Amino acid sequence: MTDGEQRYGADDDTPLAGYATLATTFATAVGAFAVVAWRRGVRLPDTVPPWDVALLGTATFKASRLLTKDKVTSFVRAPFTRREREGEGSEVMDASRGGGLRRAVGDLVSCPFCTSAWVAGGLVGTYAVAPRAGRMLSAGLSAVALSDWLQYAWSLTEQKAEA
Repeated sequence: MTDGEQRYGADDDTPLAGYATLATTFATAVGAFAVVAWRRGVRLPDTVPPWDVALLGTATFKASRLLTKDKVTSFVRAPFTRREREGEGSEVMDASRGGGLRRAVGDLVSCPFCTSAWVAGGLVGTYAVAPRAGRMLSAGLSAVALSDWLQYAWSLTEQKAEA
């Protein structure tokens, strides 16, 4: 096997072991949650209404953006990322730093798509154990997402009025 065949891709330092650690951590957390819920007699709903799926989805979107892109939450990402540039609104663009597990965590906490699975796991777990609290938390995050869209719409109307 040549050196090129041993690499995962063009990026020679892809932190596959770090990614495996994160995936194992996620799977272990989900499994532990399921066992604890089962032992405590938590009964899962037979169905999840489409409205709740939409609410959970919107909340997952917003929480993922808050964790991965918001200036105010940069303290969470700082040990694993570095600021590359400012984005639109109060968002920032961070890039992972370091190698191994540190870089894998940096990749996770700077990617809203990657983080959304973890956020959804937490929100769905809350919904399963305490549906009213899960809905309330999701409604609050969804309200912030709606507010963001209204802020962007307002800014757009102001720009058109000034033109």
